[in-house]
Amino acid sequence: MSWLRALRDTARAGMRVERARLEPLVALRAAAGLAIVIAAGLALLGPGAAASSAFGAFMAAIATFQQSWRPRPVLALASGLTLAVSTFAGYLVGSAHIGLFLPMLAVWTFAAGLMWAAGPTAGIIASGNVAIMLVTVTLPTSVPQAAGHAAVIAAGGVVQALLIVLFPVRRWGAQRDALADALAAEADYARRLRHDPVSSFDPEPLMKARDAAAVTVRQARRRPAELHGARGLAERVRPVLASLADPAVGAPGEGPARDRVRELLDAAGEVLDAAAHAIRHGDPVRLPAPALAVLKAPDLPEVFTGAPLRAARRLAALLDDVLETAEPGSGRTADPAEAMLRPTVPALVPLALKAVRAELRPGSPVLRHAVRVTAAACAGYLVGHALPFGHAYWAPMASVMVMRPDFTQTWSRAVARFGGTLVGVGAATAVVQLAQPGMYLSGLLAVVSAGLMYVLMRTGYAVTQVFVSAYVVFLLGMGGVRWDQTVPDRIALTLVGGVLAMLAYAVYPAWETPRLRTRLADWLAADGRYAAAVLGQYADPAGARRADVREALLEARDARIAWQEALARAEGEPVRHRGLSRAAAEGAGDALAALGRGAMLLEAHLPDRDRDPVPGAAELARAVREATGAGAKAVRERRVPRWDGVRELLAGWEAPGPDVLRGAAGQLLESLDEVSEALRP
Repeated sequence: MSWLRALRDTARAGMRVERARLEPLVALRAAAGLAIVIAAGLALLGPGAAASSAFGAFMAAIATFQQSWRPRPVLALASGLTLAVSTFAGYLVGSAHIGLFLPMLAVWTFAAGLMWAAGPTAGIIASGNVAIMLVTVTLPTSVPQAAGHAAVIAAGGVVQALLIVLFPVRRWGAQRDALADALAAEADYARRLRHDPVSSFDPEPLMKARDAAAVTVRQARRRPAELHGARGLAERVRPVLASLADPAVGAPGEGPARDRVRELLDAAGEVLDAAAHAIRHGDPVRLPAPALAVLKAPDLPEVFTGAPLRAARRLAALLDDVLETAEPGSGRTADPAEAMLRPTVPALVPLALKAVRAELRPGSPVLRHAVRVTAAACAGYLVGHALPFGHAYWAPMASVMVMRPDFTQTWSRAVARFGGTLVGVGAATAVVQLAQPGMYLSGLLAVVSAGLMYVLMRTGYAVTQVFVSAYVVFLLGMGGVRWDQTVPDRIALTLVGGVLAMLAYAVYPAWETPRLRTRLADWLAADGRYAAAVLGQYADPAGARRADVREALLEARDARIAWQEALARAEGEPVRHRGLSRAAAEGAGDALAALGRGAMLLEAHLPDRDRDPVPGAAELARAVREATGAGAKAVRERRVPRWDGVRELLAGWEAPGPDVLRGAAGQLLESLDEVSEALRP
């Protein structure tokens, strides 16, 4: 893709306004916390302290809107307290000599850039700390005042945390939505299988539900019963649906058995949708009676035999369990010892440091991002002071807030920030000129602007920046700064910060496109380990660990998501594909999805522990593991992988036992051949 096209498409993406689910009550609570802090600051401490506390409450509320499953009060406290520390330390250094503040800014910004290794929430909070620190260090005039400003900033975060505790809005709402989305995705999958028996399933909703299911010890004791156990059942339903629908291991493609399969899949979709609705809203399960009648029809043995009959009976039993689990107030209790525990905040520190150390290597995208954002922030700080404007901190602040580890987000956010700033400061300026607000009315307008930003935060970065810009204009006006002292400065310096951000990326990029082959190879190897782990269960039903299959499945899902995210980022980059065209990437991705699906079909019919080992299964497991490992190496080295070992073994393999093993093993080889065909020049 050319630079011109990449910049054009990415700029359009940045200015796009998306439909999103709004959370007005959560936004109202955040705005109320901001109003309390501003009012108390104005009444007791004056405009300067009120502005500082407002920044603390403002950023603490933004932190609670991030995509994190950690309790929201913890995020608010973490944001407020770290911002207070950053501000106080920045003033101590900057007040001694302005030349000393630049090295500190570099160290602080570099550390914030590295925090993206710990996840996007940590990266966003750290970036916000640097940006607001640039503003708040200019407000106090002495060390005691700086300590006071740091204290009121921390108080702003405490107020937001207290409001979340005192006025909870839709407790466990995010976890309910994640689990309901997973069940709804499986319901959609069941309906698609009626028309396309080999339809693919994106496991992202299940992975999101798994992340949401990790809780602290305290949360585990309070978690609603309907959120405990349903995810595990959903994981087990998916392979049964696939095995029932696929003609290779299930019912024939045509005839009465296929008609009954379609009825079963439609009924399964209704059951899963009903469970999803009950979990999302905390309501009783409302299920149409015909769906259960289809699932428990007494004539199933007359229609199905062998593997399809086992799958139909297992599906009915699993859906019974799903309905029982989804019923609120069912009396089920969750044992904290059985929960996936999320590390506490103190325990999270060494994990974050470990993640950061892992990125301190040449070629790391996170390390490159840290270097880029540090250079842009320091250059913006110097340019801002050199230009004949006030508020020089706006240039580095713009750079820090728009820059992300990938090109697409950085450029789209830079365009959106500048466009949103133009609209926001224009609207706020018109209001200031018409209303001539005083100190308290300016504070009220700042709160209203922030509240609208909280409501519309999910709709796009450009919309967010409209209200953030208006918020800053009104907040500075609260301290007596005239609009004509802020509007030209903010527009010009925001443009400078965005330009510096893009220059930093152009000079020191971290393109995803050259790494696509590595991501694809990682997914191929992970899928191979998953298939081999499943085949190992057939080789030794009594001694094999079922946990090995689960661990391999999770690794394969992680590799698939990493590939999908990398492919999405690469599509917007202005670089050549370097040997992996878009068609090849899509074809190889579809083939690997089919490979994982073939392994899932095998998993759906794992033999009981009292069954005899299947002859040849161990050799096939070893051949698949070795072939996919060698194939991953070939992909990294730009060679076409070969599967001669697996093909020769299957050609001479007479597998006794269920036909499902024979059919699914053949599908594995077909998928591997499709990978090679997609990568062939």
